[in-house]
Amino acid sequence: MLQSMRSAAKYIWIFIIVAFVGSFLLYETSGLAGRAPVTTTTSIATVNGEEILLTTWQNAVNSLEQQQQQQSGRGVTLDERQQLEDRAFDEIVTEILLQQEYKRRGITVTDEEVVQAARVSPPPQATSSPDLQTDGKFDMQKYLRLLSSPMARQSGMLAGLEAFYRNEIPKQKLFDQVASGAYVSDERLWQVYRDRHDSAAVSFVVLRTDALTDTSVTVTDAEISQFYDRNKKRYERPGRAIVSLLTVPRTVTAADSAAAHTRIDQIRAEIVGGAKFEDVAKRESTDSLSGAQGGALGKGGRNRFTPKFEEAAYALKVGELSQPVLTPFGWHIIRVDDRKGDTLDLRHILVTVGQTDSSATRTDRRADSLANLGASQEDAKKFDDAAKALGLTAAQMVVVEKEPLSFAGRYVPSVSAWSFSGVRPGESSDLFDSPEAYYIARLDSLTKGGPQSLAEVKDDIRRRLARDKRIEKLRPDGEALVAAARSGTLEAAAAAKGLTVEKSAGFSRVDAVPGLGQFTQAIGGAFMVPVGQVGGPFRAQDGMVVLRIDSRNDAKRDAFEAEKASQRGQLLQSLRQQRIDEYLSNLRENTKIDDRRTEVLSQLRRQAPT
Repeated sequence: MLQSMRSAAKYIWIFIIVAFVGSFLLYETSGLAGRAPVTTTTSIATVNGEEILLTTWQNAVNSLEQQQQQQSGRGVTLDERQQLEDRAFDEIVTEILLQQEYKRRGITVTDEEVVQAARVSPPPQATSSPDLQTDGKFDMQKYLRLLSSPMARQSGMLAGLEAFYRNEIPKQKLFDQVASGAYVSDERLWQVYRDRHDSAAVSFVVLRTDALTDTSVTVTDAEISQFYDRNKKRYERPGRAIVSLLTVPRTVTAADSAAAHTRIDQIRAEIVGGAKFEDVAKRESTDSLSGAQGGALGKGGRNRFTPKFEEAAYALKVGELSQPVLTPFGWHIIRVDDRKGDTLDLRHILVTVGQTDSSATRTDRRADSLANLGASQEDAKKFDDAAKALGLTAAQMVVVEKEPLSFAGRYVPSVSAWSFSGVRPGESSDLFDSPEAYYIARLDSLTKGGPQSLAEVKDDIRRRLARDKRIEKLRPDGEALVAAARSGTLEAAAAAKGLTVEKSAGFSRVDAVPGLGQFTQAIGGAFMVPVGQVGGPFRAQDGMVVLRIDSRNDAKRDAFEAEKASQRGQLLQSLRQQRIDEYLSNLRENTKIDDRRTEVLSQLRRQAPT
């Protein structure tokens, strides 16, 4: 018996060892251990169990990045890329949720629907194409001829259109279902119209808490807990990081300024000598947007530009070339192409006052030394050693998640996004570049964002509730003031209490009114109390308000009837969009999303070759 058990045990142990090794390998390669290599098939998130692959997300981000680079004419910072990453992620999540909803609701698209949509509802790219316009307007016949041409198929245009409509048609069907019950009655239209066109003017007195002789109030823990439970979202906080920052400034010297002045003089002389302004602007202007358009700034009136620029521009005759003009942006040469009254059609060439090549070379070498000594290090001490070697002093500051960092009044690119990208305390960043300076940051500490606990916000809630209770303590004084004003005048009642009567201009129910606020009880009271009467007390932003209605003008029904049809269309469209937005928001709130982007990116960075 024992012998047979020992023989059996040998095979049992072999099975256990094999099972253990197999499980271990599965654990390692599945990513459960957090150490599996990041690959093209790595999942960065799941949406209701459906995976989003790293490559899907990265491709979407890269597409958005290329669009932004084309629009801005420059590369994106890490802060901007982080925004694009979040935007791409949100778009992918929304698309997955929509696809899941199409399946749940049985929404499909037929070939006939695609063909019909392509023929009667051209996509925005087509309607805005200059090649499909006649006399500046979209030409439907040109579009239809293009659809039936061999070029449309050979170029891939038809395939692109089919993909567009197979994406848009089910979305429109879903949104039609969601917003199908939207309805606006005449009574609702009239109320909306009155909210904007009824007006009132009031005299009012504000009783503030600083006039209270007894400010003591009691706020119970139960009240605090109830408020916290109703307002948890209000107390979600972003992540916070402490970073040390080393800066190599691009200091502009007197020689650099003189060089910029010399260059603008040379450019002006070239144009005076016969060179075409537009060609020189394209070649020389550091204003890349207008430079690409031959320096064109377009037509417009006053107050578009800095005072010195405008002073010089309005002193010019049409076709005249200005002398060099210095503004905070640099040196300008201005030409007026056309003028009608105060409307000018302008062109300019800008030469930014910056470092010369020799100054920039010295700065670049110093920045390179900093990068070699302290950038992309995991040892915190190397950051300090780099600062000491180059005679730099680190500035320590707080970085808030999703907010760009500023230092000495200037934007510091990429540091904020880098701080929350999965780096660990003690690590230092790459060398970041801006027009003003080079920067390297070290992460000193990191606090993740998320909901704050009741214990963390308890004192803030207590102060808020205490303030509200102190305002309520003013109600008896307000009621006494109302009674005195009704038996005499508001001015006399206020003077007896040492208070001041203020007057408002005319306002509607939706206006913000100094002293009364916006969407407050006091604003509503102004349209409830009879004209000439005193009402209140009403709660306002920081106290109780007693008011007298000096005048009120009601909206005109005939004017409303004349505008009713167009207003119904606008309000109905707004209501439909509101329902769709609420639907998408609720869909997102009820979705189970496991977002592992920070973890995956952190792992991807660490496995990259150094």
